[in-house]
Amino acid sequence: MRTALAFPKYHPFHLAAGDDPDEVSREPVRLDRLTSGREDLPYKVELWDEAKHSVEQVLAVTASGSIGYAAFYAATREYPNRYITLRHKNSIVSRWNAAGH
Repeated sequence: MRTALAFPKYHPFHLAAGDDPDEVSREPVRLDRLTSGREDLPYKVELWDEAKHSVEQVLAVTASGSIGYAAFYAATREYPNRYITLRHKNSIVSRWNAAGH
């Protein structure tokens, strides 16, 4: 005999694409404004321009070193021919130097 699974009618969470008419209208939050100067998110994964002169894009920002390293590792697989750094505050703690370039 099989037991039927019962699912609750209402869930304690709500996922929406932002088109919910009951949701209060908000301005989009810019990542650069949100993360600039934030001491509580000290780890950053940075993708540098091809000349390795400046950061082209911040790929991840986190409070956790292990999550930061996981994002760094993923970035090295996504962009194997680019220079990538994992930064903690103002110090580079790991770098991917695009081997052979």
